Amino acid sequence: MSERGTRYPGPIARAGVHPHSLIAQGFAEDAALAALLDRYPAELFDINLYDYDDEGQVSLRTGARGRLDGGQLLEAIQQGRLWVNLRNVETGWPELWAAAMAEFRQVEAAYPGLKAVKNGGQLILSSPKARVPYHFDAAGVVLFHLRGRKRIFVYPGDEAHLAERDMEQVVSRQTTEELPYRLAFEGDAQIIDLEPGQALTWPLYAPHRVENLDRFCVSLSMDFQTWPSRLRNGALYTNAVLRSRGGAPRPTDTMGQGELTLRWAASLGLKRMGALKNRIAHFERQFEPEVGVTDGAGTLKV
Repeated sequence: MSERGTRYPGPIARAGVHPHSLIAQGFAEDAALAALLDRYPAELFDINLYDYDDEGQVSLRTGARGRLDGGQLLEAIQQGRLWVNLRNVETGWPELWAAAMAEFRQVEAAYPGLKAVKNGGQLILSSPKARVPYHFDAAGVVLFHLRGRKRIFVYPGDEAHLAERDMEQVVSRQTTEELPYRLAFEGDAQIIDLEPGQALTWPLYAPHRVENLDRFCVSLSMDFQTWPSRLRNGALYTNAVLRSRGGAPRPTDTMGQGELTLRWAASLGLKRMGALKNRIAHFERQFEPEVGVTDGAGTLKV
């Protein structure tokens, strides 16, 4: 692995920290968050609880929004071990999104050649001892940290840490973003402790995991697509379809621009045809947030 930290081309070669000014605008205060939780559409909540064994292998439990009001839900998150994602922040909290986009343009300008063609995001509210397992994102990411302290572990994007077969499965929505993990990977990690007012970038597709450092945390995770990332994601999808039919497609990092473009174009038609069924569209909900119970996860009420 080179000093770039990834085998994929792109202007972001290593994880890097940038300042931002979102905190001064009040987006991470309890009153604002409780009001947001009250009005946010229940279908845009992802409420997760991760459990780990001694080898760092993870099991996932998913929760429903439940019946708590915004203040109670915030209290359950602050006391428990929950990781709550509020998807589609660009429509769910347009004031935050407008401010974050202004900050994103400054980060983007720090990387000559970086040009986002699409942005989206989620607001992450997470408990003091929550951890997110080893995974990758099929997009570029800027993580704007607003409250608490996080430790992020960023790993090389080579085949040993990020097998393309696993990438294909994630991009084609056959599995969630979690990747096979080994404790031996820890010697290869770039470790960053993120403070409020800092934003973190890392190379496209770089595997990473996150630990909260004993404080309630608030972050805005903004993903972005560039034309190179869109072409590669399309090629990964096409390769997933070919592999599901018994093929043995070449890795995308051996393809030139022309072949990536052709496979991206093929992916558009394959998606319209429903070539691969989305296997992660629906998860069985196992709990709902509750104040004062273990992990903040109470009995699911029907």
